[in-house]
Amino acid sequence: MSGAEDRIDDRLGDAASGAPWEAAETLPRSPEGAARIDHIVVLGLVAPGARVLDIGCGDGSLLALLRDRRGVDGRGIELSREGVNACLSRGLPVIQGDADTDLANYPDDAFDVVVLSQTIQATRNPRIVLEHLLRIGRQVIISFPNFGHWRVRAELAFRGRMPVTEIMPEAWYETPNIHHCTIRDFVGLCREMDARIVKATALGVRGRPMRFSMPWWVWNLIGAQGVFLLRRGRAAEATSRR
Repeated sequence: MSGAEDRIDDRLGDAASGAPWEAAETLPRSPEGAARIDHIVVLGLVAPGARVLDIGCGDGSLLALLRDRRGVDGRGIELSREGVNACLSRGLPVIQGDADTDLANYPDDAFDVVVLSQTIQATRNPRIVLEHLLRIGRQVIISFPNFGHWRVRAELAFRGRMPVTEIMPEAWYETPNIHHCTIRDFVGLCREMDARIVKATALGVRGRPMRFSMPWWVWNLIGAQGVFLLRRGRAAEATSRR
């Protein structure tokens, strides 16, 4: 294992420390009633009063949580008209847009934090999207389902079928997911793009953070979701200042 991977391993799980897990009873809930604890992980990574852009914000649950708990100056982009309408009904300033095409219109360092929650795997060009996120925001928070989870592997290995799980509930012909990404894949992409991983954690099937420290390959095997806090690396930061 390389030195870079060792350093990343040391950070896995750091996002769990200090996050308000005790407030789970007030978590936003999905239509199925499952608590969105990944939203609380994101909440613990955003500073009060920050300027936030939530991309692919859905019905606005996360953006509303950040507004109510952190007092952020929040904006949102959502592809679906239904999602935009739901956000507007919450009083959230959200516009209809596409992460694959519309992020180029935003200037550098336009926001303190840019959030892409459970969306990067549904974009057509994840690398280009991530480049824009790192350019637009001083910090970037990304969460995604881990396709390297042991249940996904078991479905393919023993049943020969694309998996249907708690965090990937759609059948293969209905899923919005285009790119099947693992935690290991994402860490590799960050290294290629000179994106610095500030904090990272893996969440279990029930959405709870894994608080114990283990090598990256274990997180890749048993983590159902990954949540990463990123910043531009030194080379990218120097380029942006020119």
